[in-house]
This record gives sequence, C-alpha cells and structure tokens, in this order.
Amino acid sequence: MTALTRRIRRASAIAVALAAGSTLALAGSASAEAGHHSAPAADSAPLVTGLYQSAYSERNHVLWATSSVGRPPVTNSRLVKVDPRTLKAEATYTPPVTDPATGAVEAVYGVAVDDEHNTVWTTNTRNDSVAVYSQRTGKHLATLPGVKHAREVVVDEKHNLAWASGFGDGSIVAFDTRSFKEKKRTTVEGASPAGITVDERTGTAYATDLAGDRIIEVAPHAEDPRLIPAGDGPISVALSKDGRTAYSADQTAGTVSVIDLRKGAVTKTVPTGAGTLSVAVDRRSGRVLAANRTAATVTVVDPRKGAVVETVATGANPNHIEVADGTAYVVEKSGSGPEGQDLLHRIRLAR
Repeated sequence: MTALTRRIRRASAIAVALAAGSTLALAGSASAEAGHHSAPAADSAPLVTGLYQSAYSERNHVLWATSSVGRPPVTNSRLVKVDPRTLKAEATYTPPVTDPATGAVEAVYGVAVDDEHNTVWTTNTRNDSVAVYSQRTGKHLATLPGVKHAREVVVDEKHNLAWASGFGDGSIVAFDTRSFKEKKRTTVEGASPAGITVDERTGTAYATDLAGDRIIEVAPHAEDPRLIPAGDGPISVALSKDGRTAYSADQTAGTVSVIDLRKGAVTKTVPTGAGTLSVAVDRRSGRVLAANRTAATVTVVDPRKGAVVETVATGANPNHIEVADGTAYVVEKSGSGPEGQDLLHRIRLAR
C-alpha cells in the first residue's frame, strides 16, 4: 500500500465525521515507481446523495455535479453548483416536475458545460431527453426530447454543438447550442452508445458502443459512421490532446484501451481495476486517469508506455472522473458521508 493510498483511505474515513459541505485537506506527497513520479495530493468531502457525474466550468471556476436517487418515479434529483476550492455546494437546482401526482422530476445524470454560451447541459436518462440550464442563475432553459435513455452529453464550443448518446436506440444526436434545435442524428442498429467525446478541431464525435466493443465515429460531413474496435465493454471515452488517440474505459475487462484512430486499431491494453467506468485525460502530462467502480480506485496510466503509474484508493463506487487544469474530480457513490451523502474527491496531479 502506497503512502498516497493510505492518505486517500484516511480522507474517506475522516470525511464520514465531517459536517456536510466541509472539506479535508491532505498535505504532503508520496512517490510512485521508485520515486520517479510525484503522487498527487487529495482532498475529500461529502456533498449530496445520488452523485453521478461532474463537469468543470473554466469560465466560472465552478464544478457542476448531477445527483439522482432511486428508480422512477424519481423525486430527488439536483443539479449542484460546487466551489472547486472548498468542495462545498454553492447552490442546488431542482429539475422541472414531470408528474405532479407523484412529484417525479426530470432527473439529471450526465452533465457537460458550455462556457461559450454560459449554460449547463444534462442528460435526463429516464425521460429520454437532454436539458439546458443557465450557469448564471441555474434556471431551466429547455428540455430536448428524442434521445432514448440519454446517457452522456458533451459540448463542442467551437462548432456550437452538444452531442448526446442515446443508449436505448443506438443514436448519437447533435443539438445546436444556440437555438437548441436538433442538427444531426446518426443511428447504428443494435448499438448501445454510452460515453461520448468530441474533437473540437475537426468536429468529429466519438461514442463508445458498450454492446459492440467498439467506438462509433461520427464525422461532420461523412454520410455513414465509422466503427473502430475498442476493448471489452467500453463505457467511457476520452481523446489525447492532439486528437489522434482515443482511450476507452472497458468496464467488462477492467482495462483502459489505447486506440490509434488513424489505423482504427487498439495498440495497447492496460489493466486498471475491476469495473473501469470512467476515463479522462490530463492534457498537461498526457496521462490517462480511470475510475474503477468495483475496485474502488482511480488509476493513472502512462499511455505511451502502456503502464500504470499510480493507483489511488477511493471509497466505494467511484462513478465518474473529470480532469481540469491539473486537477481530477472524482464523484463517488459510497453514501459514506455523515448524513449518507456521496463523496467528492479532488486530486491534484503531478506533472
């Protein structure tokens, strides 16, 4: 067990005793690979129940998180505005009510920010839609139907598009971020699009096909999607800084796959931990971070070497990882806060 692992475990344990919204700062660092790399330092804090994903706004220096509790009718769901410095919730916003009889709301799950238009986009998985909120006020601006079992959403600010994955019908749908109108829809029969990302330089979207062990590439002017092999059970995807390489979180295999997009082939497969669920890239170092839900860890991978640099223990059920400006934010569905809240971890990454 590394010193870093001990610190993160201690953070999770102490967080149980903290008051809601308080934060735990951990000083010092540990080394990995015989001292060749500095390990990240981390803070942890309880936030709310039912955490799913988070997205960072550089414009507002805010972390947006989604939470939803239970199965339909879901009555407890919130869009949470978090101060990334203190890990405290600055505000919470309740989605619109969809059924006054039961109190069901338009529960939010996936999330992305559009700093160009100062909005937040969410997937409303159980309502087969995506929604748009104001970053400034938290006001609900629009609900856009027709994305069956919408799982994830990503924003291409350069091309004014928001892309959503329709897990339920094999669709990948793009909406205009100014007018909120649907602009493009691609459907792959039998596919289960899950994670999604976009190369803003080319406008090409990439979605993982969980059922087909592949990535679906949707280029702006291509008539048909391109299908690229991935790992076993790809559920999340991220791109290298130059857009030439994709990384998939392979939930079934517990691996991260390194995929050469030009060749259309997996070049490396890196074991990261059971139930790999979410993947993100630190653009400063080029390293890849994976949240492993079953293993209760976050793994740092050097994709050039195809090797694990560091494994960090979290609490139970890390669900999503977001990396921004050398910091990783990990939402964890452990329910281990003092009032049953899920935890938010902040990990400062080594260069």
